[in-house]
Amino acid sequence: FSPLLEAAADETGAAAILTAHTRDDQAEQVLLGLSRGSGTRSIAGIPPRRGRILRPLLGVPRASTEAACAAQGLDPWTDPQNADPAFARVRARISVLPVLERELGPGAAAALARSAEQAREDADALDGMVDECIEELVEFAEAGIAVLIPALAANPAAIRHRVIRRVARDEFGALLSRTHTLEIDRLITEWRGQGPLTVPGATVVRAGERLVFTAATPFEREQESHGRVPPRR
Repeated sequence: FSPLLEAAADETGAAAILTAHTRDDQAEQVLLGLSRGSGTRSIAGIPPRRGRILRPLLGVPRASTEAACAAQGLDPWTDPQNADPAFARVRARISVLPVLERELGPGAAAALARSAEQAREDADALDGMVDECIEELVEFAEAGIAVLIPALAANPAAIRHRVIRRVARDEFGALLSRTHTLEIDRLITEWRGQGPLTVPGATVVRAGERLVFTAATPFEREQESHGRVPPRR
């Protein structure tokens, strides 16, 4: 709904868009991130702010917002998808969170929401460190982007992996899986003369003391989509 909300805000001259996401929504999002084996940013859940979209009720239980609406005689609009078990988040709400609250004790949803807040703080700090690293380590190369290997190798894995993913995303629109990220990282940490790697949207090769990212050719993209990535040697 974000594009529609943004368009409506532009039309009405609104300074902000407020949504009614609650602590329960946040807990569901954290559960989904954990079940997918996602990283810190995903486990951070729903951001309290993204551009003009603000979510002031993320710390409030859904039951409290529903009770407040009832007390004021308000009839809030409910997204019909919220009752459709075809969506994983709905199954988490209906089938998983109640079990956690029953078996682990009341407060499981609140604890998951607190975890999201802590993960967001960590992710924001790491992103700031990555910004600094990219300014120091990344340079333009012929037809691509180069990352200085000795300086990147001196960083812990959490920073190296984020730099790799950020370069692929920002320069080539590539969203790397953890498997792809680890394969690229081995060109830094386990160098044995491996050949080029083709990942979604890009080809990565080690050239001396540089890790060079270039846009993947149509043939390389086709090979990667069928799992025929050039093997490491």
